[in-house]
Amino acid sequence: METQAADDGTPLDASATSDAPASIGGWEARAADPGYRAAVLDLLGALAYGELSAFERLAEDAKFAPGLVDKAALAKMASNEYHHYQQLHDRLVEVGADPTEVMTPFVEPLENFHRMTAPSDWLEGLVKAYVGDAIATDFYREVAVRLDDDTRDLVLSVSADTGHAQFAVDRVRQAIEEDPRVGGRLALWGRRLMGEALSQAQRVVAERDALSNLLVGGAEVQGFDLVEVGKMFNRITEAHTRRMAALGLAS
Repeated sequence: METQAADDGTPLDASATSDAPASIGGWEARAADPGYRAAVLDLLGALAYGELSAFERLAEDAKFAPGLVDKAALAKMASNEYHHYQQLHDRLVEVGADPTEVMTPFVEPLENFHRMTAPSDWLEGLVKAYVGDAIATDFYREVAVRLDDDTRDLVLSVSADTGHAQFAVDRVRQAIEEDPRVGGRLALWGRRLMGEALSQAQRVVAERDALSNLLVGGAEVQGFDLVEVGKMFNRITEAHTRRMAALGLAS
């Protein structure tokens, strides 16, 4: 998962994506609401499978690495992603949920996204790791500010940068400097990643009622209203534009 970055590639404070409201209490108090519990389990299930998938994908992408230094860097990132997955797995077990059962609804949409955005080379893999994963990270961080204290802290912890950000920025900028033609191809790739990620995210939210209620808000769930949902997606789009600029690419 990724941090945001300024135009010069300097990571920005991702926690600044939205203003945190007052605490709604801890997990034990909030989990008594079955709608809230279902929404949180959906969120953690999606995040857990995303981390497991990221581990698998980074390990696979290491085969594209041009040298041992880069291969080792991706292997370390993959290890960090698995550690995040394990944290989520353990938390699901702790609250009495079956991690496999909770993750299963999100396997198909995430795998569809990865099939539609399979990188063809090392640079496309780096852009996907930096830009593609960061879109999901922004979404989870936005939702986190409306969660109970325990769940929010976990979501923010596993959304921490695993080393993709500066590594990807440095490698992609170097490649563009060596061959400016690379920039046009990667810019198109970045736009495709954004489109596919938003499409799959909208599908997941539409199909999971509890998660949708958490976002939109309702009688029993303290979530965003429709106006706030629109603002949230605007912030995610703006963060994508900044990341593309950090890579030296047009969004």
